[in-house]
Amino acid sequence: ENSRTFGKWVGEKLSAENKKQLWVPEGFAHGFLTLSETAELLYKVTNYYSTEYEQCIAWDDKSIDINWPIEGNVKVSEKDAIGSNFPYR
Repeated sequence: ENSRTFGKWVGEKLSAENKKQLWVPEGFAHGFLTLSETAELLYKVTNYYSTEYEQCIAWDDKSIDINWPIEGNVKVSEKDAIGSNFPYR
């Protein structure tokens, strides 16, 4: 909470063409938007996945105010549709 970047977001377009990757530090939230009909997302993690530590922030949380490049209707997974608002503001 004492970080100047806490509650902030950054966006980057990743594609096979631009070959960019994104490193998300442990403990940071992350999310993604697929801009095509199909996509492949690969994670490299530091430990085994554990549902007890998983949390879901609402994709449209007003306090974070992510500028998603969205036009028209949005398809959101069931899990993401019930995300909570970011608690620390």
